[in-house]
Amino acid sequence: MTRAAVSPLSWLDDVERDRRAASLRRGLRTREAVEADLDLARNDYLGLADHPAVAAGAVAAVQTWGTGSTGSRLVTGNTALHEELETELAGFLGAASALVFSSGYTANLGAVVALSGPDCLLVSDELNHASLVDGCRLSRSAVTIAGHCDVDAVAAALAARTQPRAVVLTESVFSTDGGLAPLAELHATCRRHGALLIVDEAHGLGVRGDGGRGLVHELGLAGAPDIVITATLSKALGSQGGVVLGPAPVRAHLIDAARTFIFDTGLNPAAVGAALAALRLLAAEPALASAVLDNAAALARACGQQRRPESAVVSVILGAPDVALAAAAACLDRGVRVGVFRPPTVPEGTSRLRLTARASLTPAELDLAARVLAEVLAGS
Repeated sequence: MTRAAVSPLSWLDDVERDRRAASLRRGLRTREAVEADLDLARNDYLGLADHPAVAAGAVAAVQTWGTGSTGSRLVTGNTALHEELETELAGFLGAASALVFSSGYTANLGAVVALSGPDCLLVSDELNHASLVDGCRLSRSAVTIAGHCDVDAVAAALAARTQPRAVVLTESVFSTDGGLAPLAELHATCRRHGALLIVDEAHGLGVRGDGGRGLVHELGLAGAPDIVITATLSKALGSQGGVVLGPAPVRAHLIDAARTFIFDTGLNPAAVGAALAALRLLAAEPALASAVLDNAAALARACGQQRRPESAVVSVILGAPDVALAAAAACLDRGVRVGVFRPPTVPEGTSRLRLTARASLTPAELDLAARVLAEVLAGS
């Protein structure tokens, strides 16, 4: 057979076979408008994605500004609503300024790439989100991967660098296990070595800190001149989009240099309006954040864990991918949907169920979750 007769995509057949054999094949699930099952897989930590006030914020934005943003924010896609959201986000999180992107992923890519470069060392936690990892890959910087939450390794990398600039990257709350980064220690280390600290608050916003202002704010670091915060609007705020917060010169630089801002269509008005309405709800109802943690504690107890979770995430490590998949299927058969994390999202041998609490869970829903989880995990 000639080379031309072989499909250039035939290699995908082998990849597909290997993934299925390893229980690593992924698929899409069509979500219903009204779910019949209790969903403990969603990242809607405050239960605001279907809140009437948030929906009304989206509708009002569409009626005023239309369905699309019509272009990049540098051309026609910037509205007074975008700037209103940025002002309120900055005020809520204690930052000097904010810049909204079309997603949390593009916010991380834009911030990391625009604030690094060939004259910079990037030091990134080994469990950082893929968006931070991809930012490192696109940065043209030297990159050091530090062990998970290993402040000494970060300090050693910064001390040994030859580059004039350095940036340390971490999540505040790690998405796979819900653990907290040692932000105070990392910040002190960065300050000793003249490095910038970028903190992804995707899973901290709405959950940690005074009224859900995030872990940076909780530790008294909000507004520090050497910290940049990134966050998503798609989790606790129940909408879509991302934001970078920090000193005013950072915002100005990103407008000039962040390719995922310059060349991307602006966040659509409905998402902006929804996020703004959700943020105002959170500001008016600060107890929502503590309710998330209380409900996470109840889920953890249902899984046999005595330690109180530090975030909305409850992680139950089961080992092999097929074991985790079977446990998730057993939960779903009993009316409870849970997340399943497998390699490469998590390290080999640590496939797990990932449960996410939300403030709106009712006592009856928590009772159902407790019964189902106890039954399924007893047989895993």
